[in-house]
Amino acid sequence: MYKILFQHYLLKGIRSPGYYKNLIVNIFVGLSALYFLAVFLFLGFMLPKLLEEITPGTDPAVTFHGIMIYGWFALLIIRYLMQPLNRLNLEYYQTLPVKRSVLMNYLILKPLLNPVNYILLCLTIPFAITGIFPAYGTAGALRFIGINIFLIWFNSLLAPLLKRKFHNLLLGATLLLLIGCGLAALEYFKIFSIFALSQRLFGLLTETPFIWIATVTPGLLAFLLNKVYFKQNYYPESFERKRNNRATTQRFTFMERFGKIGELISLEIKLVLRHKRTKSTLYTALLFLFYGLIFYPNPVYNQQPGWLLFVAIFITGTGMLIFGQWIINWDGAHFDFLMTRDIDTHTYIRGNYYLLMALCVSSFIVTTPYFFFGTKIIFYHLAAFLYNAGVNIYVYLFGATFNTKRLELTKGSAMNMQGVGYKNFLVMIPLLVLPVMLVLLFSLFSAAHIALIIIAVLGLVGILFRAPLLRVIDRQFLRRKYALCTGFRKSE
Repeated sequence: MYKILFQHYLLKGIRSPGYYKNLIVNIFVGLSALYFLAVFLFLGFMLPKLLEEITPGTDPAVTFHGIMIYGWFALLIIRYLMQPLNRLNLEYYQTLPVKRSVLMNYLILKPLLNPVNYILLCLTIPFAITGIFPAYGTAGALRFIGINIFLIWFNSLLAPLLKRKFHNLLLGATLLLLIGCGLAALEYFKIFSIFALSQRLFGLLTETPFIWIATVTPGLLAFLLNKVYFKQNYYPESFERKRNNRATTQRFTFMERFGKIGELISLEIKLVLRHKRTKSTLYTALLFLFYGLIFYPNPVYNQQPGWLLFVAIFITGTGMLIFGQWIINWDGAHFDFLMTRDIDTHTYIRGNYYLLMALCVSSFIVTTPYFFFGTKIIFYHLAAFLYNAGVNIYVYLFGATFNTKRLELTKGSAMNMQGVGYKNFLVMIPLLVLPVMLVLLFSLFSAAHIALIIIAVLGLVGILFRAPLLRVIDRQFLRRKYALCTGFRKSE
């Protein structure tokens, strides 16, 4: 029966009309996966040398064992945020002689067969060859690989359980981050060394012939906890915890003073807050605001004008860049209804414009603490903000009229490519590639500041000529309106 269920799952993906419609997107995702596989393989073989440089005089295997607890905890947080919850169309099996326990086990174990979950083995297997084998021999390297497989199982089973338990993605992520910060504080203030504990624990497991098998215990415990959860919360609709079905009545009355445009923005805000997919994207956008902490303090990147502008454009317009790709097609489920209301094109386009502008301004204000990294960062952020507000915002609105794929907001919230097409990737060329290439070109002549001035002026011109540019988008929307209506009526 499990074999049949997994066959149904595979056939459902292959036979889906959206699978072939999104063939270019699938190819792009496949190429991206191959790229990350190559990166992890290269990093796995080079990791012993890197660890020797970081901790000279210490065996790379010992150092790696010390960071394993932190590494797997960080991966648990990432998996919690990114791994979608599995669902099952239970009504198709209710008339068949299939036990409830079989469906529950299938739903719990399905993530273990996802190849994406094992991409980290492309790092640990090369490291087992180059770092673990010299210290622990062949048997130790095989045990090390087995330990990592069992930990992958544990994370894959625990992350969806936590997501179902917390129900609120932001609350769960905050608690996990607080736990991680608490562990780091214990290490930093030398109250208790998690690093030393991890060294002893995983060192013992790697060098001991039979004790390493005990690492399967956390995975079994996570499986049993999932079983208990589903026994208590078994519902045909979605296998999720019972929700309060009372309708939410959020109202943003302060928006009503802006007329129909304000009411339209209020509806879009409610759309974001009432759907799991958009809420998950909102939380992800908040996390991306910290993206600059990876690059700005790093001397390898903070002297590269191209990297600095790329990061500045990304974080000063995080909300706009993430939500902008959905700005019209997230209305796809009720687009026909909108077109029958007393909402003219002028109002609809400006409502979306002001929403994107608000996201852009909010991202810029929130990221002003990066100014403490130096005057140079201030100039990059100002230029990037003007470019986002005066160029990218129009590119997104104009490009959105070509995306006729309806976005299903009721589907999975993370790692979901539904509603995404190759046009979403083409629009990134004027958004990010062109300004970065311009800065790189001028930096060859030590004139990156001139490129920043050109980018800022382009943004400023776009802001000043807002009215005629929006009229161009109005006309484009009118030309594409019926194509959008036809496309949104089709579901993938």
